[in-house]
Amino acid sequence: MMTKEKEVYGYLPDEDPSLARLLLYALQQVIVMFPATITVALITGFQVSTTIFASGLATLCFILITKRRIPLYYGSSFAYLSAVSSMAMAEGTADQIALWQQTGILPPELISKAQFGIIMSGFISIAAGLIVKKCGKDAVEKLLPASITGSVSMIIGLTLSHNALGDFINVSSNALQNNLWLVVAIVTLLSTVIYSRYLKGLLGQLPLLLGVITGCVVAALFLLIFDVNLFRSVPQAALEASIFKLGDGSIFALPAFTLPKFSWAALIGIMPIAIATLPESTAHIYQLDIYVNDVAKQKGKGKYDIESLLPDNLIGDGLCDMISGLVGGPAGTNYGENISTMAITKVFSVKVLSVAAIIAMIISCFTPLIKVIYGIPTAVIGGIEVYCFGAIAAQGIAIMVDKNVSMFDSKNIAVIAIVMMVGLGGQYAFNGSIPLFGINVPNIAAAAIIGIAVNALLSIGEKKKD
Repeated sequence: MMTKEKEVYGYLPDEDPSLARLLLYALQQVIVMFPATITVALITGFQVSTTIFASGLATLCFILITKRRIPLYYGSSFAYLSAVSSMAMAEGTADQIALWQQTGILPPELISKAQFGIIMSGFISIAAGLIVKKCGKDAVEKLLPASITGSVSMIIGLTLSHNALGDFINVSSNALQNNLWLVVAIVTLLSTVIYSRYLKGLLGQLPLLLGVITGCVVAALFLLIFDVNLFRSVPQAALEASIFKLGDGSIFALPAFTLPKFSWAALIGIMPIAIATLPESTAHIYQLDIYVNDVAKQKGKGKYDIESLLPDNLIGDGLCDMISGLVGGPAGTNYGENISTMAITKVFSVKVLSVAAIIAMIISCFTPLIKVIYGIPTAVIGGIEVYCFGAIAAQGIAIMVDKNVSMFDSKNIAVIAIVMMVGLGGQYAFNGSIPLFGINVPNIAAAAIIGIAVNALLSIGEKKKD
């Protein structure tokens, strides 16, 4: 008796679904990347529409740069939040900072300066990719061991705790508003944590989106019951900055594009942060290799050697930072959320990611959606921030655990101790800008640079271990 062979579902990078499935899979990828990408924009003060557009444009360029071999989505990175905020506070005038706090949008002059630092940060990833291509990945790991990248990730998350709690708790003369604000923030935080812990499948990849929706629903109920409005007003600057509007711009408006402007503060403060994104980007390419080849094996196809494309991935990441920074978007990285979604659905088609990028660019021009995003209550954003920023710090620990960093090794202890103290001490003793030999150096940049120097010094004469 003949048995019917079980059909294997899934799409490999060079395979294309039918048109209907292609659109559905692409829309799913957009939904997955959306929460984190817009959250970065709302926190940093970058234009939301420009941020969404930049993520789509950079993804398309990444696919072309890597010759359609790596199915990854490029989105905004949380790693740069503290650096951008510190740069803006250091470079902005009193009027610019007041306008930023009032509207939630960075003035174009400060965005332009941040753009310069973001573009320059791309050179870090490109250099890492070239080193891996020439010398192998061990060369990068020797220069940037997990003791540095892990501890830098930790201080990025921990130095943002001030921002998170500042949005989580409201202090005003209105006690009822303060209490309702706190309840919304707590509900948002707890619901997001619960969703990330217990939801499975596609919903399990959307805890941020579902947490925001839950917080907004509670805020809406408080508006109806207590007549306390926690929703934010849409800043007029978000629409006025558009370079083109259809009619009055209420339905369609192109994002606000700005050009980069040279800034020493942005160069010193933002550029080194790319160091912290290298382990994540590297881990993603290895994860993708495992997932894709599992599907290829089931379908009886040959091996897709995606692991060998690590140099192209790092170079592509760096070039995408430059592309995003050039149009006015924040720095980013390839998204683990989208990789997880591909792993669940077994859809690794590069064309799906290409269509998702185009959809994101179209969505960025849809004014009603942009207005809804800007209206999200600060209490909801605070709840998300507590979770996300803490997760960044936890990820730093995970990097060191994954790489088996010994806490009994004197060199590791020295490097981690100095990085943590410089990073955290610089934030709380000098408001994020450390005076070193007459130059104000952003704390995270100083911690990373000093950590690299100390590690190199203590590695002199070190024998290679088996």
